[in-house]
Amino acid sequence: MSALGEVLRQLLRFGLYAGVQVLLVGQLSLFGLGWCLLYLGFILFLPLRTPIAVLLLLGFAMGLAMDISYNTGGLHAAAAVLLAYLRPWVLRLLTPRDGYDAQDTVNVHQMGWQWFLVYLLLLVSLHHLAYFFLELGSFQHPLRTLARVGVSILFTSTALLIVQLLFFPVRRSRS
Repeated sequence: MSALGEVLRQLLRFGLYAGVQVLLVGQLSLFGLGWCLLYLGFILFLPLRTPIAVLLLLGFAMGLAMDISYNTGGLHAAAAVLLAYLRPWVLRLLTPRDGYDAQDTVNVHQMGWQWFLVYLLLLVSLHHLAYFFLELGSFQHPLRTLARVGVSILFTSTALLIVQLLFFPVRRSRS
């Protein structure tokens, strides 16, 4: 795929994740404790070889779009930039013995269930811890905040796993 085609594809993904988050998923709450932050899929499922500077810019852009939509004053942007910053570290931590192939993507079918679940749960947990403690602004109610973090991790991770199973190819594309 050409560079222009890849940029257009990523812009379409950005619009889809942001639109679905704001128009559909943002209204959902699980037991009044957990929220699904589906837009994280845009950052988590970017190609493995995405440069860190591009990751940080895209994370900031997505977080800013969510902050504008939800009037949250930079909470989403801060947590999304943290997620984008930590993603390459986690990818290095989870590198297979033979390394990543050039065509590898963050895909449960290609990388395997164990790799994918560790990757997803680790990054979503770090994002949600940062987001909910920044939202609270203190450590006054740690049990309630940890309950919100835990339920939101389950809700978001399950939704992102469903997105992977429904919309990501089972076999590696030959290009």
